[in-house]
This record gives sequence, structure tokens and C-alpha cells, in this order.
Amino acid sequence: MTNRLARLRGAVAAALILGGVAYTANPAAGKETFTPFMTPADEARVGREQHAKVVKQFGGAYDDPELARYVDSIGRLLASTSERPGLEFTFTILDTPIVNAFALPGGYVYVSRGLIGLAGNEAELAGVLAHEIGHIAARHAAERYSRNVLAGIGLTILGVLSGSEELQNIAGLGAELVLKGYSREQEMEADILGVRYLTRVGFEPHAMSSFLGRLQAHDALEAKALGRAGEGDGFSLLSTHPRTSDRIEQAIRAAGATSVREPIVARDIYLGKIDGLIYGDSPDQGFVKGRLFVHPRLGFRFEVPPRFRLLNAEDRVLALGPEGARIVFSGGQRDPRMAMTRYLVSVWGRELALKDVEAITVGGLEAATGWTRIDTRSGRMDLRLVAIAFDARTAYRFVFLSPPRLTGSLSLPYRRTTYSFGRLSPAEAGRERPLRIRVVRVAPGNTPESLARRQPFETLSLERFRVLNGLGPGQPLRLGRLVKVVSE
Repeated sequence: MTNRLARLRGAVAAALILGGVAYTANPAAGKETFTPFMTPADEARVGREQHAKVVKQFGGAYDDPELARYVDSIGRLLASTSERPGLEFTFTILDTPIVNAFALPGGYVYVSRGLIGLAGNEAELAGVLAHEIGHIAARHAAERYSRNVLAGIGLTILGVLSGSEELQNIAGLGAELVLKGYSREQEMEADILGVRYLTRVGFEPHAMSSFLGRLQAHDALEAKALGRAGEGDGFSLLSTHPRTSDRIEQAIRAAGATSVREPIVARDIYLGKIDGLIYGDSPDQGFVKGRLFVHPRLGFRFEVPPRFRLLNAEDRVLALGPEGARIVFSGGQRDPRMAMTRYLVSVWGRELALKDVEAITVGGLEAATGWTRIDTRSGRMDLRLVAIAFDARTAYRFVFLSPPRLTGSLSLPYRRTTYSFGRLSPAEAGRERPLRIRVVRVAPGNTPESLARRQPFETLSLERFRVLNGLGPGQPLRLGRLVKVVSE
């Protein structure tokens, strides 16, 4: 056993034996918390070292300086009322349509572009920021990390105690440290603290509940769009911050929040700030347009079969079809001296026993295809690979999966998807524009149905309009009221 590991185990044993010595006062939580394995200096270091990596992982920072300043001003005002006002907070808008928010240790708070588009007023956004500030103020990440250490999780990353090279391992946790979800008790603490900060500033504390209603409606709609009604979205805010309206109201009571006189809601101000916000995918990520995927920056497009729904992930495009059938599209590097058949067999599909490998041409580009049958968690599936040489260094790749009983009926649709792949001309790429949220005032004769028809959605346009504007089923519009509409 090395001396370093002996010291680390000794430190763990000491923490267990001494008990109370390992607890530190936490004014935010109103109690002592167990944080011996991550000091405030360690928290600052983790956040500082991981900030750029996290931003890159989640689509980059959204390029709108005015909106960034607006969000930053709200966040800093709330943070100034917290129990850690001296901590330098950093607020970042992530360029992703996924509705989420989280915080890294050391004062780094992130909200997604999708969340900002869903929120209906300044108070709702403030409620999200206040909740994340609460997690930081209560040092929840440090507490969870320390308890995981004692549970035997991550023993090799205890270098945080010794200042050794193993400190790099804790930094490597990055967003994983917070995206796995907090405990029920920690979520309640963050809600109580969030309510406290909201009321100190003068915001409407019940905005936490109203935003939760929007979030639940959004998740239900996304699940419906995927043909998975009732399942929710595993990537949304609810998956990492499971909360209910009753628990938020309980937090409001526990915070001792008195009624705020003339509380700040700032609906019209907020809608004016987000007018023009990108909705859905950004140009850097490529666009999903019904069954068509277009990437103007990389210069290609393809179309998936009917009954398949496209999802644009960080490093791949997914198309979910009937009965477990699906398509996965991705890119990879290739050796320009290597034939595509060899690339398929020896590089990309080297661990598969591919059958009927052949060279093909797709849109004038060298390509190769082959198939095999594999066992998956969903049962036995037929798998076809298609690799296309896009340029000297880049191969684009399709994986077509289908249950054997559907392979015959999907053969032609999958072939059509393969041969729909092609380059975009500069003129075609230049015509592609992202969808944006436009704020309009309800005029005489406007209804949810008439405004929804303006939106470029093939399905669920009315439902999306209602969710985006916080309207319940059958709820009418108010004349003269500002509403959000998605347009090209």
C-alpha cells in the first residue's frame, strides 16, 4: 500500500470516528453539513476547471450578449441576497433546446435556451436561478461527494485531501457531480432557499409553482411526440430535479415567506427580452424539419421514413420508428487512402461479423454497406451499416436497426433514407434559417388555433402553442395580451 493511499484511508477513518469534527456549519442549510472531502476552495477549483468543458458539452454558450446580460443581472441580484454573497457567481445560457438548469460547485449556474423559451415571465426564470443558487449556497455537491466517498464510491479520487495529482480526478467529475440528481431533502432545501432569495428581492415566490406546471406540460408533450405518453423526458429538468407543486408550496411555507407587496412578475418585459430567441436546433447543431435533417454549416441533408421521429443529439442524430426500429446517424474520421469497404469492415464495424459487404455510390460519393444480426436489450435486431466518404477525412454513417419481422417492410424506406443523403450547395445552405420565438399581441379574431396554424410544425402545433404560452386545454386568449409564436 502506498503512503498516499494509507493517508487517504486514514482520513476516511478519522472522519467516520470523529463524526462531529467532519461537520461544518452551513448558514444556508441552517444546520451542520458533512463536507470533509470537498472544501470551498475545492468547489471553486472544480467549477473553474470544468466550466469551459461543460459549456462545450451542452452546445456552447448562446450567442446573444444582451440576453446574457439580462440573465446575469437577475442571477447576481438573487445571489447577493444568499448566504454566500462574497462568492463570485457565473451565469451562462447554454445553446441547447433541452429544457434544463443546473449548477457546478463554486458558483457556476447554467440555464438552457430551451428553458428560457419555455418560461413565461421574469419571476419564473428567477425561480429557477434562485433554486440553483440554493444548491450552491447549501454546498449540496460537496455534501453528496463527501457522503459518496464514505460509501466507498470514488475512493481513487480522494486526492482532494492531499492536494496531490489525484485532484485532477475530482475535476474530471464535471457536470456528472450534479446531473445525477440531488436527494429529496436537498431539493427541498434548495426550494426553501430559492423562495427566500425570491422574496428578499421582491419576486413572486409562487412563480416556482407556475413554472413547474409549464415544465410538466412540456415533458408530457415531448413524451407524446415520441409516442411515449406518460413517460416524460429523461433529459429534462424534472429528471434531475424531481419536484411536485405540493412540495414547492410546502417549501414556500417552510421558508416563512410573507406575502410580497406588489411582487415582481415582469411578463411583458421578459417576453420582450426573448423575442427572436432561437427555438429548437441552432445552425451549429443542424435543423430537424419534420422528417428532414439539414446541417447548413456542415453542408448535408437527409430524410427519414414516415412514422420516424428525428431527435438531434450532441454527437448524433436519432430517428425513432415503430416497434423499436431506429436510425442512428453520426460522423467519424477516415483515412483517405482506405476504401470504404475496408473502412466498414476493419474500422467502424470491425467487431461485427458483417455480411454481404458491398461498395455503393450515394449522391456521387463513395460508400459501402453491410449487415448483420445482433442481440440487444430489446431482443434480436437486424443491423445495417452504411458509411459514406463525405470528404478526404470525414465519413458519415448510418446505422439502421429493425426487428427481424420488420426488416423486409423497412428495406425500401431505409434505402430511400440512404440515397436521400446529399450535399447542400452554398445557396441551399444559405437559405436555411433556425426557428425563432416571435412575440405578438393578440388581435381581434386571434385564437390559439389560428395562431398555431402560423407555426411550421407538421404535428402537435396547437399543443406546442399552448405549452409555450402556459395555456390549459380549451383556455382562450386575452385580447391585447402578448403571446409567443414559433416562426421561420
